[in-house]
Amino acid sequence: MSSSTETWTPPGTTGTVAETASRTEQVVSLLTALIRNACVNDGTPDSGQEVRNARTLVEFFAGSRAEVELVEPHPGRVSAIFRVRGTDPAAPPLSLIGHTDVVPVDEENWSFAPFAGDVVDGVVRGRGALDMLNLTASMAVVTREIAMSGARLAGDLVFAAVADEEAGSRFGMDWITTHRPGLVPTENALTESGGLHVGSHVTVTVGEKGGAPRRLVAHGRGGHGSLPWGAANAALLAADAALRVAAHRSRPVLDDRWRAFVAASPLSDDVRGALLDPERLDDALAELGTSARFGHAISHLTLSPNVLRSGSKGNVIPGRGEVDVDIRLLPGQTGDDADAAVSTALGDLAAPDGPVEVLAGPARSASVSPDHGRLYDALVGAVTARFPTSQVLPLLTSGGTDARFVRERGGVAYGFALFSEAWDVGRFRSLFHGDDEQVDVESLRLTVDALADVVTEFLAAAGATTEVER
Repeated sequence: MSSSTETWTPPGTTGTVAETASRTEQVVSLLTALIRNACVNDGTPDSGQEVRNARTLVEFFAGSRAEVELVEPHPGRVSAIFRVRGTDPAAPPLSLIGHTDVVPVDEENWSFAPFAGDVVDGVVRGRGALDMLNLTASMAVVTREIAMSGARLAGDLVFAAVADEEAGSRFGMDWITTHRPGLVPTENALTESGGLHVGSHVTVTVGEKGGAPRRLVAHGRGGHGSLPWGAANAALLAADAALRVAAHRSRPVLDDRWRAFVAASPLSDDVRGALLDPERLDDALAELGTSARFGHAISHLTLSPNVLRSGSKGNVIPGRGEVDVDIRLLPGQTGDDADAAVSTALGDLAAPDGPVEVLAGPARSASVSPDHGRLYDALVGAVTARFPTSQVLPLLTSGGTDARFVRERGGVAYGFALFSEAWDVGRFRSLFHGDDEQVDVESLRLTVDALADVVTEFLAAAGATTEVER
């Protein structure tokens, strides 16, 4: 695990974590170190280099009783798995799954250095501050605290700091659950993201949309760029296909989670009525303000043409063009629904004798965990202990997370954090993968303290001791 990264040394110490530092201080220091390691994953095999964050976390756990195992499916793509064994082999384990990679940045759009990890006016700034190094750092602090103490919980606590989540987890949880089943238990898990405020409610993420990507291949006829009239230019055909897909309006799906989201949102009765009417919903989405795009995503099958390719030389009319479409499915929807939406959007372009061919990519179904049970109840308790007048809102997320690998294997998984009241869904989503990503220290305090409560509540057995051994 060779790396040039700067090792993490908490203020006022020369090596291991200062035992006098509060949980929040530890989270802030560790978060800034993880940000500075700049484990940027652009989807290529050699990017990410999560080895840097794995090294930082191994050093953070030095001297604790946590067992650590490193896995490296590809050079530099390292996941670090920390296990604190419980007293009862029959007790259910709990996995805390935090990824250590981050998405790329467009630095010219940032007002501060994205990998400086600065703390300014009670705010930690940098790429990964929300997605999801904040929660990864909190998971590490809680796990280390238990591993350093004499606390003997009933079930195993496993903290998995995994690679490659931002590019589909080929070198992370997907690889681990396929090649090393059991290394990260999949019975019960917490990962990203939740803890946002919707009116007088606080979210817990219970599920996520599925995916059914499609590639549109436009077939034209190559020729010289000086003779454009009447040409079958595949670039124009691909552009036309992309515009048709982008303009397509799929019919809303008004399930119980959507109804609960609308009921929790601070809206007038008239607006709520419109958002619960499939004929009026789309026109009323703007009333959700900064949460409108999220609202659309969790109530619709969505199609987003994100990559267009055609041509290789400026004076050659291309004979082939491609459009990659990101399609997200709601629970109960399948690839057939994706194909029907694409076919409707393309119309004559995708007719049997039309110029556009539709190719299917690897698909995954939406996944949802129940909004009840021991783990969910522990989350509710941790939320209401800190926001007594708030109710918990089980919510679907529009993006993909590592929770799906748990649910696919029959386990339950929830996205859980806890943010200060300044964070609603719209603000969070605008900074998630966005410019000037940041998180306030108060939200870090809320998250790490709530997480500590959940872990000890869920893993402690009746009569189990939590006294520090002398």
